[in-house]
Amino acid sequence: MFEEVLAVLKRVDAVCLDVDSTVIREEGIDELAKFCGKGDEVAALTAQAMSGAMSFEQALHWRLNIIRPSVTQVKDFIKTSPLTLTPGVKSFVDLLHNRIIPVFLVSGGFSSIIAPIAEQLKIPMTQVAANRLMFFLDGEYAGFDESQPTSRSGGKGVFIEQLKETCGFKHLVLIGDGMTDVEACPPADAFIGYGGNIIRPEVRAKAKWFVTDFNEISNVLINP
Repeated sequence: MFEEVLAVLKRVDAVCLDVDSTVIREEGIDELAKFCGKGDEVAALTAQAMSGAMSFEQALHWRLNIIRPSVTQVKDFIKTSPLTLTPGVKSFVDLLHNRIIPVFLVSGGFSSIIAPIAEQLKIPMTQVAANRLMFFLDGEYAGFDESQPTSRSGGKGVFIEQLKETCGFKHLVLIGDGMTDVEACPPADAFIGYGGNIIRPEVRAKAKWFVTDFNEISNVLINP
């Protein structure tokens, strides 16, 4: 089964990366919750969502209704609690860029929090699919943009399908750590499970190739 993934990877023409616990070491929404003093309540819901125990949109609604972050809190969080890149991911993305292979970030997290990560990886925000927090005029939490595909279960697959139709990609590889990633293949042509930050047994069981280090994937690209 690994050979099926390898065959796509050798001809890869686009890569989609999950962000939380894949591109970064943390779960962004959990870190925001800790910053806002709601860490324990939200972490339990995140674990259920990532294991597929509840729908993604249920978990997102419940977690955000617990946190209710203001625009000031979000800005302060981004400024004072920067999220950390997973070891090996920058060199992996650089390798793809050097080969003129486009890289997309596809996340159930929030674009405002992901923006500094995308900047570090030299990925334009036009190649980031994520959710958007909304605020009232006084800066208080008003909800999130439910029109975004990534705000609901199956949304990553919807985005990838649209991406393939628009850009004509034939060998698109998706890399991620959660069930929302597993479920997006197909339409992704191959899925690589990532467990370098957290190993989710249900993802490892379903992935045809499961890695714990981005260098494992880079080495295949360098030495096909």
